[in-house]
Amino acid sequence: MTHRTAIPFPDGFLWGASTAGHQIEGNNVNSDWWRKEHDPAAGIEEPSLDACDSYHRWDEDMDLLAELGFTDYRFGIEWSRIEPVPGTFSRAEIAHYRRMVEGALARGLRPMVTLHHFTVPQWFEDLGGWTADGAVDLFVRYVEQCAPIIADGVPYVCTINEPNMIAVMAGAAKAGDQGFPPAGLPTPDEETTHAVVAAHHAAVKALRGKHPDIKVGWTVANQVYQALPGAEQVTADYRHPREDVFIEAARGDDWIGVQSYTRTKIGADGPIPAPEDAERTLTQWEYYPAAVGHALRHTAAVIGDDTPLIVTENGIATADDTRRVDYYAGALDAVAACLDDGLNVRGYLAWSALDNYEWGSYRPTFGLIAVDPVTFARMAKPSAEWLGSLGRERALPRAGA
Repeated sequence: MTHRTAIPFPDGFLWGASTAGHQIEGNNVNSDWWRKEHDPAAGIEEPSLDACDSYHRWDEDMDLLAELGFTDYRFGIEWSRIEPVPGTFSRAEIAHYRRMVEGALARGLRPMVTLHHFTVPQWFEDLGGWTADGAVDLFVRYVEQCAPIIADGVPYVCTINEPNMIAVMAGAAKAGDQGFPPAGLPTPDEETTHAVVAAHHAAVKALRGKHPDIKVGWTVANQVYQALPGAEQVTADYRHPREDVFIEAARGDDWIGVQSYTRTKIGADGPIPAPEDAERTLTQWEYYPAAVGHALRHTAAVIGDDTPLIVTENGIATADDTRRVDYYAGALDAVAACLDDGLNVRGYLAWSALDNYEWGSYRPTFGLIAVDPVTFARMAKPSAEWLGSLGRERALPRAGA
């Protein structure tokens, strides 16, 4: 039998939760995703509509996070709100997001601002998206216009969330795939990979030129590819275009975000689905809390010891909050073990602060905080109380013998 011990947080350790603008704000009507949600041919289960109404209720969200004991909040700003038509920037929307930054600071929450979290303006998609001529310059222009939002008090900025998934989705679209395979990911589009890497590097350069005190990075979706005996090279070849190339692109950044939820086993013929009797989450992923530890170790092995690691997303979609607590407990055991082994882990941000719009459906509930779909009332779950208490105690739990 085990009991839980604790280790102190390292100095400056980020302890918080993450969200994405489109998934919680509501009525992001100028984005490509809004258009897709309302296109019958896209086969989207349900549209985002009002989402969590966090565009108007962000202060309630931050109040809860601060009261629970969290010290950090990662949230996204929406390009399509700030630049609804090309070359026209909304001063009102820039002021709105600046109020969010100031609101976080006033509550003792360090803001991590994500500049791009999957959605783009409709006009950018119409130009051809990331692979269009001049796309990198257009993204940098938008990033530079965000200066009033991030210039004062924002310690961390994420340029692009999960660029490997952007390339994977582009690859699936080009191949005409309507869904993901039973295990693993579609082949990323190579042109999109080059484009988002170039956009990231250009954005980092622009941000450092104007905001040298801000720590800049991006986040990668880590699939935790595990090789079966004899399939080590197959696994390395499979993983590199889907993950490692994006980790390698972060060399020289101020930090890299590690995001993991489950694992993927690889055999001689490629990915192998989880066994039929494996416990699965509401997203049908295998329940595997140790994933985050593997993801941290692999990322560190690829990028080296000099780049700090931040867990920017980790969590579980479940209707059983006791399983959420168990999942987080197992995940934090893995994080604590990484710290014990000397990995340069600087923070842990849970996904997600709120039950939100999970890219086509509200059914997968990842949130620490429940949201009533009619009244938008917020209710912290027991998992939020438990995870937040660790922030108040400034101690990271781990299993002990």
